[in-house]
Amino acid sequence: MAKAQFDRNEVIENAIRLFWQHGYSASSMQQVVKTTGLQPGSIYLAFKNKEGLYREALDTYAANSKKRIRTALEGPDGMLKGICTVLESMIEQSTQEDYNSCFLIKTQLELAAEGNSLHELASEKLDEIEALFRSYLEQEFDTETARKRAASIMVHIFGLRVYGYKAEAAERMRESLRQGLPWLPWNHTSRQA
Repeated sequence: MAKAQFDRNEVIENAIRLFWQHGYSASSMQQVVKTTGLQPGSIYLAFKNKEGLYREALDTYAANSKKRIRTALEGPDGMLKGICTVLESMIEQSTQEDYNSCFLIKTQLELAAEGNSLHELASEKLDEIEALFRSYLEQEFDTETARKRAASIMVHIFGLRVYGYKAEAAERMRESLRQGLPWLPWNHTSRQA
């Protein structure tokens, strides 16, 4: 049998957009076919099934998220200001008309009752993001403080991702971050981050 010829990265990026917007359960195989441009046989050959494609979409989304976080934390302003930049960026995203929250968090919420492998994968990826923050914080703080602060960052990220879907909520979110994470250098953060 001949191997399918397509741009795997493009297919995964298109799948991310579909699944991110509609979720796993509400994305029909017909929508997957239309969005990816692949025939069902090619999807099954390359990804085994819709769940396999969804898993790769989650993996790719998480890898891209971790890369953006690393870039901010390793930026010229330093790690702590980088954390502020990451959080401010999330506030700015939440004010966009086409805002879609976080793919990992949405997956976790959608599939929580089912407790299936996709829910577990989304949880693992969120744990990896927390571990990434913790590893950087350990450069500045003791292990226990870094652990607690990384967990606090994640709690705030979860809140940001589900709290605001309109521009009016942005300032309330900023105030809440400053109140909940007072150890970060907020006065140096640009609103245009």
